[in-house]
Amino acid sequence: MTSPLARRDLLKFSLAAAANALARPAWGEPSNTPPLGKAEHCILFWLGGGMAQVDTFDPKRLGDAHSKPSRSGSYYNSIETAVPGVRVTEHLAQTAKVMDRVTVVRTVNHRVVDEHAFATNLVHTGRTISGSTVYPSIGSIVAQQRGPVDPAVPAYMLIGIPNVSRGPGFLGAKHGFVYLTDTNSGPAGFSRPIDVDSQRVANRLALLEPTQQRFPSDSLPADYRSAQAEALRLSGPEFMRHFDLTQESGSIRQRYGGEFGQRCLLSRRLVQAGVRFIEVSHNLNFINGTGWDSHRSGQQQLHGLIQELDTALSALIEDLERQKLLDKTLIVVATEFGRPAAFDDGGGRGHQGSTFSLVLAGGGLRHQGAYGVTDDDCKEILENPVSIPDFHATIHAALGIDPRHELRDGARPVSITDGGIPIAKLLS
Repeated sequence: MTSPLARRDLLKFSLAAAANALARPAWGEPSNTPPLGKAEHCILFWLGGGMAQVDTFDPKRLGDAHSKPSRSGSYYNSIETAVPGVRVTEHLAQTAKVMDRVTVVRTVNHRVVDEHAFATNLVHTGRTISGSTVYPSIGSIVAQQRGPVDPAVPAYMLIGIPNVSRGPGFLGAKHGFVYLTDTNSGPAGFSRPIDVDSQRVANRLALLEPTQQRFPSDSLPADYRSAQAEALRLSGPEFMRHFDLTQESGSIRQRYGGEFGQRCLLSRRLVQAGVRFIEVSHNLNFINGTGWDSHRSGQQQLHGLIQELDTALSALIEDLERQKLLDKTLIVVATEFGRPAAFDDGGGRGHQGSTFSLVLAGGGLRHQGAYGVTDDDCKEILENPVSIPDFHATIHAALGIDPRHELRDGARPVSITDGGIPIAKLLS
């Protein structure tokens, strides 16, 4: 028999649960359903290592890493932007001029352990690792839901080092990415050897066909066969011409800057070619020695990395706008977690997932410079928290994908986001 105390506790718990449900209405109720967007493409910048939001897009009071004891705060001064009241670091001076086309989501948060691999997987897939299930990345989901804009190109491309976190998971290899690590050479394996003409390719396929026909349509070898057929379809000069950056003017190439900028210029060319989703990695450690993982000495030279991001991001926004593609192309700047305002013993910063900044630009959204408010230490959320599933839901909604839609992992339904609710202010 339940005691009066137990009943009282149960009632308190039930009331608290009901209050939480009321405070966070389910997306899909008529009064809480923002319209789906009309963006056609997505370019995601990946800042591997953990971008310090306090030194970039959510600056606070100026700190001092070298005083005894050190004083927490931003490493750099902040500047005004094109949006009144929204400030960024002084090393984002070019991006500051186009902030009216940008929204920094300053209150993204997650509760997974602040370890790079786990957090990278979460930000790419929107879910924590669970048993034997391999969840698809957001790039693969977009590819599966919308396909390429032009069937002559892949739906999903990765400019960087391939990783399972970026992969198709249970969606299968046909919804994976085509990748390249060098903008000068383009993706490997898509140019036929000179002595292999179309007839020789056809002969080889004819020899392979009887063996491939033995596999059931829902088997892994059959899945691989689909991916192989897609690769063969794309091989040749028609696809590879999109990677020839010498077709761009010298002034445009110079405006984008170094290697990362050239990757971003290539992403614009791939958008024009009809690629749906492109991820561009920016974790070039040689600039500051540690990349965005700014422990110890890496913090002292972090401005070089920020400046390179500033040049490439602002150039891409301006270039897409000039090509009349900015409203059709959602730009996302993502990282696995942020950094605390306090400095560690070596003058760098540790890891922080409790609140950090991710960035959205273009894509036809109702931009406002910044969304969400953090405290003076950039550690606690004061207004408008945004979970990783919420951020994913916003991206999907901007691309015209219903975040409530269900995928299939065999016979098991899996929603596109883990209960994510789009940021209505950016969509309505």
